[in-house]
Amino acid sequence: MRENLHRFFRAARGAGVHVSPAESIDAMRAVAQVGLADRAILRDALLLTLAKSQDEKLALGDCFDLFFSQPEPPKDQAEANDSDEASQDSDQSPSSGATSEAGAGQQQEGLGPLAQMLLSQDRNAIQAAIASASDAASLSDIRYSTQRGIFSSRILDAMGLQRLRDDLDELTSSNPALAERLQAALDALREAVRDTVSQGLALYAREEAENLRNEILRNAPLARIERRQVAEMRALIRQIARRLRERYSKPRKRQRRGHLDVRRTLRRNAAWGGVPFLTAWKRKHRDRPKIVALCDVSGSVAQVSDFFLLLVHSLHEVVDDVRSFAFSSHLIEVSEILEKKSPEEAMAEIMSKVGFGSSDYGSSLVDFEKDFMSSLTPQTTVIVLGDARSNNLDPRADILRRISERSKRLVWLNPEGRLAWGFGDSEMPRYATFCSVVRQCATAQQLERAVSDIVAIYQ
Repeated sequence: MRENLHRFFRAARGAGVHVSPAESIDAMRAVAQVGLADRAILRDALLLTLAKSQDEKLALGDCFDLFFSQPEPPKDQAEANDSDEASQDSDQSPSSGATSEAGAGQQQEGLGPLAQMLLSQDRNAIQAAIASASDAASLSDIRYSTQRGIFSSRILDAMGLQRLRDDLDELTSSNPALAERLQAALDALREAVRDTVSQGLALYAREEAENLRNEILRNAPLARIERRQVAEMRALIRQIARRLRERYSKPRKRQRRGHLDVRRTLRRNAAWGGVPFLTAWKRKHRDRPKIVALCDVSGSVAQVSDFFLLLVHSLHEVVDDVRSFAFSSHLIEVSEILEKKSPEEAMAEIMSKVGFGSSDYGSSLVDFEKDFMSSLTPQTTVIVLGDARSNNLDPRADILRRISERSKRLVWLNPEGRLAWGFGDSEMPRYATFCSVVRQCATAQQLERAVSDIVAIYQ
């Protein structure tokens, strides 16, 4: 049962439930207390020890139901015709019936274990044999749907399929009726094994399938994401934001505390004979970091800006002060909208105000200089996300130069490929002159790397 629980923990992780080693130990202790006899109590014990939220509770419940439900071996054709055979046997004389049963019994005694099990129609024994063979075939290692045939063959081989084939060849010549029954039972067994493999695929391959799907999304151009993939991409961006928070929040907490000041600690605890009841820490002054994000939400890059704003505003645990602005032909601040509303509601409101218009970088930079230039300090990192296409209007690169001079660094993330920079109405080469960093940012992976590099500066 311990191995079975370990496989269940693995399936639960694939279902999206975070199961730490400590939590798995607690769950195994709970199972040891409640036992395995009552399936409902076992289910409640695992849900209480492993689920941390309502979503995880639902996912874990579904995983439990699937994991502990064993596919029933389907009835074979011979069993379905048992009643017909019984009626035919009743017409025969008692002496002839006894003779045929004795002959069949002698023939079954010479068969292999699997053949005898199938002919006896012992469902519990068949199910136990399938479970044991699944363990021997390492069914928990299945990852892709294309492996169904391989694992089905492994399970049948572990059950003794080769010996069963030999028995079938022998019965075909000596007892065709019994061979027909055995063949029908074998067909039913194959179907039960296929159901078991499908169940294993649903349990153990979900994590691998999700990882593969996320990897494809991470490298897909954000500007060409299909409508049906938008929800999946938003979920992926949230995972990226959570990963960045976990990576950088702990170092920041340690830096806030500082290092132990031994001299001050000893002086402060002189009254207690030097026993350090009170500690003193060396605190290093750190300037409060700030991020200002200017996002182009015109029609050509609106979808990229959606993902970018979602990621930036998920990093408040890492950077204390984040202000975001959106623009097409004019610029507005959207920080409060993003903080107080859900991402879907926030983006709908932002797009209704400034989205999907014709981009005018010059006019938007004028708006920023007029109303928000005073918010920039030598500790501010300014991030601009946009394709730098200003529809042949005045780009006002002089304002971008003044923004660069007032801030600590100016980072430009462009969703277009580098080969397109400077062609047509692209002002990227002119803007790049005043930027500390210029990077192509067309995929979620490139976006994560860029934001990670920016946040790492403050650690």
